[in-house]
Amino acid sequence: MITIKTPQEIDILRQGGQKLAEILDMVLARVEPGVKAEELDSYAEELISKAGGRPAFKGHEGFPGTLCVSVNEAIVHGVPHGELVLNQGDVVGIDIGMRYPYENGLYTDMARTVGVGKISKEAEKLIKVTEKSFFKTLKVIRPGATVGDIGQAIQSYVESHGYSVVRSLSGHGVGYKVHEDPKIPNFGEKGSGDILQAGMVLAIEPMVCFGHYELETLEDGWTAVTRDRSLTAHYENTVVVTEDGYEILTKQRDN
Repeated sequence: MITIKTPQEIDILRQGGQKLAEILDMVLARVEPGVKAEELDSYAEELISKAGGRPAFKGHEGFPGTLCVSVNEAIVHGVPHGELVLNQGDVVGIDIGMRYPYENGLYTDMARTVGVGKISKEAEKLIKVTEKSFFKTLKVIRPGATVGDIGQAIQSYVESHGYSVVRSLSGHGVGYKVHEDPKIPNFGEKGSGDILQAGMVLAIEPMVCFGHYELETLEDGWTAVTRDRSLTAHYENTVVVTEDGYEILTKQRDN
């Protein structure tokens, strides 16, 4: 069921989203060659606790981490364990969610992909196209638009650069739970799917592959990787549909 958030709830989501963006900035500042994923995870959990929130992912359907740390061919849901060490030239996606405030709070969700040290020109371009594809969706988000409009905006931009969009995973509604209706695929046709209404809160998250979009899950039961082991990138924000367009609730300073 699609839910419409009240102005008071949107204000709470705005507060939580701003805190989450600040937390992710601090986590990303620690991404460097040699750092362990579990170190980033522990730091993120500490920051969320200090902010008065609760990790959204830890314990959700059994997931063991506060962060999803997904490296190179891993597109999402990477488990932040101690054996996962970031190396020079890697591309790493950091996905983070928080319930704020801790008790009776609401959820926001966001992700960024960054390079570890110096990365290839190809990797830089993939990351940039993925980020820009998110911002292409902002041109179509407004009451009366559709989920298909969002998917088409992402798909057309990504495919124009020779990349592919993931089909088996999608963005989603967010707020009362970390995953709500509607699903927001990264592909689609204009005018198709659920109609957007003011007060809908959406996690829009382009997931882009350098090669083919088919995925498989590793033996840990979580980490989703490209079947052809091609490079990937992921970019996500929580966005509310407003009467005259949209507002990014997880806006970073550089956005």
